[in-house]
Amino acid sequence: MSYPLENALFNWEAGIDRLRELESRGELRGDLVTTPVREELRRRLGATFTASDLADLYGEGTDWALLLPGVDPGLSDVQELIDAAFWQHLQAAGDFAGGKVVIDLEA
Repeated sequence: MSYPLENALFNWEAGIDRLRELESRGELRGDLVTTPVREELRRRLGATFTASDLADLYGEGTDWALLLPGVDPGLSDVQELIDAAFWQHLQAAGDFAGGKVVIDLEA
């Protein structure tokens, strides 16, 4: 069963907003969480994926991210940072262009 892309985008956008807020206040280096999560996303999805593929993986749960080296599961904003990593990784999706997802209406 596929996870609704719109729901995932809502969470990911909130995550990237939170990451930017925390970093602008100098409270945290978000890359300590986002980098290992993005590396694992690359491993799980490969080089070629769509926004829907990423959303489906997200829909399966993100508990695996809490087990990655360097990710502190006790960090109060850890889920928002995981969501931010998904937003960052979305930009590499084959159907992501210019800040939006391109939908093929013929598919």
